[in-house]
Amino acid sequence: MPQQHTLKNTAVFSGIGLHGGSKVSLALLPAPPGTGIRFRRVDLDGKPEVEARAEHVADTQRSTTLAKGPVKVHTVEHVLAALVGAGIDNAIVELDANEPPIADGSSREFARIIREAGLVAQPDAIEPHRITTPIELSCGDTYMAVFPHDSFKVTCTSSDKGGRFTQFYSTEVNPGTWDKELAHARTFCFLEEIEFLIRNGLIKGGSLENAIVIRDDAVLTNEPLRYPEEFVRHKILDIVGDLALVGRPLLAHVIAVRPSHKANTDLAKAILAQMRRPIEAAQTFAPPPPAPNVAPAAPAPVPERPADRRAVASQPAQAPATAVSHNPDSPDQLIRDGATLDTMQVMRILPHRPPFLMVDRVTRIEGNRIVALKQVTMNEPHFEGHFPGHPIMPGVLQLEAIAQVAGILMMRQAENAGKLAYFMSAEDVKWRKPVRPGDSLVIDVEMTKSRGKIGKARGVCSVDGETVSEANVTFMLIDR
Repeated sequence: MPQQHTLKNTAVFSGIGLHGGSKVSLALLPAPPGTGIRFRRVDLDGKPEVEARAEHVADTQRSTTLAKGPVKVHTVEHVLAALVGAGIDNAIVELDANEPPIADGSSREFARIIREAGLVAQPDAIEPHRITTPIELSCGDTYMAVFPHDSFKVTCTSSDKGGRFTQFYSTEVNPGTWDKELAHARTFCFLEEIEFLIRNGLIKGGSLENAIVIRDDAVLTNEPLRYPEEFVRHKILDIVGDLALVGRPLLAHVIAVRPSHKANTDLAKAILAQMRRPIEAAQTFAPPPPAPNVAPAAPAPVPERPADRRAVASQPAQAPATAVSHNPDSPDQLIRDGATLDTMQVMRILPHRPPFLMVDRVTRIEGNRIVALKQVTMNEPHFEGHFPGHPIMPGVLQLEAIAQVAGILMMRQAENAGKLAYFMSAEDVKWRKPVRPGDSLVIDVEMTKSRGKIGKARGVCSVDGETVSEANVTFMLIDR
């Protein structure tokens, strides 16, 4: 099994962002084993991080954007491709703006600074994911598929809608081929696309210094093409960067016809779903834990299955332990990755009831993160006095919503079912905008620590994509 790798030294680069057009500085930092690749916004309070994982994909219009709560990082694919292409598993990408510098439109400069910084092997191994069953996706003229293979190979055909500049290329992707065959391929666009991009506030930093423009049958560029098939090679570069969001090396043959960032990231999500299936199956069919090996003083009835009381270590939270249950309506079965919960299912998990139930629906569960929705209506009883003629949802109720949503994740452990979540503390609380009747309050919570019945979580409430409140909360689960 191969070892994990990180950078030997810090690598830095500065330039202009493609879509924002602002100056940005980037630093690639070494990271411990198991970190993966994370983007850190040093220009924001608290230097928040967004992990390079498919679940954080927020937008794929002309580039790949990652988001975690209100924190976004745009155009991540070229940096991710350079790190993965070089064989780096763990790194922190520090940015002082919302996107990396575009450089010359390829990954060449990122590959250069990585090469100069050097790589170092780490003591922990990493197991590549081997594709065992083919996966296929198609949408319009786009086709993506992945098949079993003994290495990572990409075969791609690219063209525009009219079939112009059709190119084909196929290559094994590894540190030996990456720099020679893919890293220098620049991004490109067709002239008729530019007006649309500008009208939508994109490519403010775009120029012939960092992109190739195709006008009819002419190629506009400030230097000769770097490869005969530069366009399709850049498409493969994007595929390598977007599939980095799987989080592990791949043993697979990817076949793509007219790929896009949306298709690439959808394929990454499909691969992740395939990776999880054996784990979910093992959890489903695992036998119950053995009863304690204690000899009774006299014959006694067979004891009920004991609750699993293993405590989660005090460290950044992983996915809460999932106890096996044969009841499909039990909390540990309802609260699973990929699940959504309606109001009736939420009330089977939480002991709270209207008017103090602050969760109408759970829209996403993924590992240690959960997203829920609260529809704020004029029928809420607190609006009668807060405030007459100017109704605003109390900030403390938004805090309560964060605690309730975090409590749902804690209920993944069967022994916690039916307990109450008591507030212990709230820190770094900020209320940014009022919440009014008619708003849809999105509650995005990530568990940061969990020890037994004590939980810590970071919660962000938003309306129409804008943060209205945020806090770090600590709560305790107790028996009713």
